[in-house]
Amino acid sequence: MPAYWVARSKINDPVEYKKYTDLVPAIIAKFGGKVLARGGRFQIMEGPAKFSRFIVIEFPTLEQGAACFKSPEYDQAAAFRRSGAGEVETIMVEGV
Repeated sequence: MPAYWVARSKINDPVEYKKYTDLVPAIIAKFGGKVLARGGRFQIMEGPAKFSRFIVIEFPTLEQGAACFKSPEYDQAAAFRRSGAGEVETIMVEGV
């Protein structure tokens, strides 16, 4: 069953954050992920307006998505944004 990695982010340092985003597409592909939405237009319907970037990635299974997030490759890439370049909330949810 497909699963979706859904993230909301706020970019604090675009230069450092780009170091993260430059590495992530190859890591996602390695785990069978497909980016469905990244950046682009959005409209907040309800909730705080803290975040300004929204990402949806489809994985073949919840386990593959979680493995991607927990992988050493992703952890190394995420270190760029985790150092203060961005704030992110991420969830994985199974599709129907």
